[in-house]
Amino acid sequence: MAKAAEQFARPIAEEMGLELVEVEFRQESGWVLRLFIDREQGGVNVDDCASVSRQLAARLEAEDVIRHAYTLEVSSPGAERPLKRVEDFVRFTGRRVRIKLKEPVNSQYAFLGTLTAVDTEKQQIALAADEVGPMTIDLEGVAKARLSL
Repeated sequence: MAKAAEQFARPIAEEMGLELVEVEFRQESGWVLRLFIDREQGGVNVDDCASVSRQLAARLEAEDVIRHAYTLEVSSPGAERPLKRVEDFVRFTGRRVRIKLKEPVNSQYAFLGTLTAVDTEKQQIALAADEVGPMTIDLEGVAKARLSL
């Protein structure tokens, strides 16, 4: 369901000059479809979230995409937003990040440090990790990445 919702949500967000950061569809106390949106300059506000929510709800209802009860939530990804695409890493070069790897490096899966560079051709990032110093990480080996405060 998340992929189907994303296909409807991405053009709505882009038309408004917004970036669709992440889509989740999960069962909590009931089913929740949660979208995180952002804007490169200035972030998003409540009106942006409400507008995307209204447009997406109408579209999902018209297309009968989700056939059971759910709650739709649209919000900002927050200060510790996820980094998913190479463009995200480029945009946030110089910022503090928390990286979790799929495979350990020296028995360690998680690293906190400053994202110092991105090689878009090699699909690699350079991280000045607090614990171990400078390191290069292949993006395909990243399980999760987030900005960190």
